[in-house]
Formats: sequence, structure tokens, C-alpha cells
Amino acid sequence: MKEYIDADVPEGDPKPSRWVHYGMTSSDLGDTALCYQLTQACDLIIEDVKKLGEICKRRAFEERNTLCAGRTHGIHAEPMTFGMKFGSWAWELKRDLDRLEDARKNVAFGAISGAVGTYSSIEPFVEEYVCEHLGLVHDPLSTQVISRDHHAYLAGVLATTAATCERIATEVRNLQKTDTLEAEEPFRKGQKGSSAMPHKRNPITMEKVCGLSRIVKSNAQVAFDNVALWHERDISHSSAERVAQADSFIALDHMFQCLIRVIDGLQLYPARMMANLNKTRGLIFSSKVLLALVDTGITREDAYAIVQENAMLPGTRCRIASPVPPLRSVSRPIRAAPSARRSSTRSSIRGTSSPASTQSSIAWSSSSSN
Repeated sequence: MKEYIDADVPEGDPKPSRWVHYGMTSSDLGDTALCYQLTQACDLIIEDVKKLGEICKRRAFEERNTLCAGRTHGIHAEPMTFGMKFGSWAWELKRDLDRLEDARKNVAFGAISGAVGTYSSIEPFVEEYVCEHLGLVHDPLSTQVISRDHHAYLAGVLATTAATCERIATEVRNLQKTDTLEAEEPFRKGQKGSSAMPHKRNPITMEKVCGLSRIVKSNAQVAFDNVALWHERDISHSSAERVAQADSFIALDHMFQCLIRVIDGLQLYPARMMANLNKTRGLIFSSKVLLALVDTGITREDAYAIVQENAMLPGTRCRIASPVPPLRSVSRPIRAAPSARRSSTRSSIRGTSSPASTQSSIAWSSSSSN
């Protein structure tokens, strides 16, 4: 660098290279540059979140009338719409977006304050000038490093965002199980599911997302451990964050590319959803029967006992009310139930049209808020 800077300077004239690193420490340069890089990396992830959020919002509208079984503890609970799943993901991604934008601001700092942060060998003007041109805020009181609580907060937000990705991927994996098979990852022509079992279509992309999320989440612990340094500076944080920060951003960006492709092309099987919905022969309407009994004047405890006793009778559980459609059968969208049952069926579904109404207020822009 010295030779490049001084290349056109006449011999005997003062060399401008003498001002390079003047009054600075290595941390002044490295920490400011790192924070600048982190803001750029945040911008990439923010765009990923917006893109996936828009896809989830669109699919929430598309599937707002697609009936399926809602499950708690893995057990059929009550009917819902598949659009609610997409809508729930869209709202969670919106919260991730808000957190990421806040974390970006929190890490957009620079410090050129010299040894132990006292400006003893460099003017504060230099720090302000450099930070302004980089789009950073000068640290109001740095030590010899920018405090790592900034970085730890960002790592925690990245981990939370990775957990959202894992939640979406886990749901797809569960829905793709042969016993459920209400949704599947896109399967490209020529793709193999298993080298030994040609019939298989494994959710390998979503499994990869779940695996990578563990890396991002574990790296947050590294960032938390980097906050406590000795006195005004040591370098115990340096080696660890050089691995953890880069790995977290690269992994999270790849996770989003996987999810964008899969969720956009997620294959749904409405006929299978309806068959699963009917597996318990109407037991999913037990809460409606419970409330109807309470309306007659008996206590809720007595009504609960009556419904539970009948629901637990031998022969009422695990019976299939209608033939199960062939695997991956592609049928028309689920139609409304006959008029005699429509009001009872739909009234038991929490907001059949809710994905459309609730998602309409999601604005995927940096200026919006929940």
C-alpha cells in the first residue's frame, strides 16, 4: 500500500503514506470495517425475509378455504384452513424483519478512537468523518474495541430468524410423512429420494434447513461469550467471531434460498387433507357438542364428562370414515360442505377467511411495523 500511495510523489517530497494508520489501532480499522460488513450482510438477509414473507402471504390467500385438520401435540384438534399455516409464517417473518432492521441499526457503529479509546493520538473528527462516509454512527464511548453487545444482539436475532426457518421446515417435514401426506417438497425430474428405495420422496431440503438452523443458533452462544473481554480489550473474541459470524450469515442466507423455492412450489393434497379430517368420524367437533350441552343448562364439568365418555368408547377412535385417496392424488380444491352441515363445520373453524383478512395488513417494507 505504501508504494502505491507514494508512487507519483516526487523524490524528496513528504510521503503521504506516513498518515496511514496514524494514531490508530488495529481494532479501529478492523472493528469499523467489520460493522460495515455486518450491515451489508444484514441487508441481504432482510431481502431474503421480505421475499419469503411475500410468498407466504400470497399462499395464505390461495389456500384460505382449503380445509385441513388442526393438530396439537400431534393429535387432531379441530378443523382449520391450510392458509392459516402460511399466514402464521408470514406474520412471524414480519416480526423477524422488524428485529433484523433494529439489529442492523444496533450494529452500524464505527470507532476510530486510538489506544483504549481516549483519542490521545487522533482527533475525534477523523472518527466522525469516516463513519459518516460509511453510513455508520460513531460509537459514543468505545474502549479499544466496539463493545460486543452490539454483535451479540445481532447474533441473537439471526438465531431467532433461523428458528423461524426451522419451524416452517419442521411443519413441512411432518406434513410430508407417508401417514399424513398433506404436503410435499417439490420433486425435480430425475431427482432420487433414496439410493436403495426408488419409491421414496424424502424432505431432504427441509431437513437441511433444520440442520443449518442448529449452527446459527449455536453461534449465538459464541457471540454472547464474546461480550466479556478483559479490561479495555483482549482478542479472545476475535478468532471465534471470524468463524461464527460468517458461518451464520452464509448458512441463514442458504436456508432462505431453500425455503423460498420449497414454499413457493409446495405441493398440496386437499383430498388427503379431507380424508385425514374425517379419520376420527367427527370427534374433532367434540368442543361444539360440549358447548351445545352447556347451553341446555347442565354444568360444563358434566357436559365434558358426557362428551369424553362417548368419545372414548371402543370403536369410535382410529376409524376411517371414507376411503383414503391414493397417495399424491391431485384433486380439485375442497368444496364447501352441504348446506345442512356448512354452518356447523365452518363455525368450528377459527376464521375460515382469516388468512385473507389478517394478512392484508402485512406490509413488507422497511418503514412498516407490526
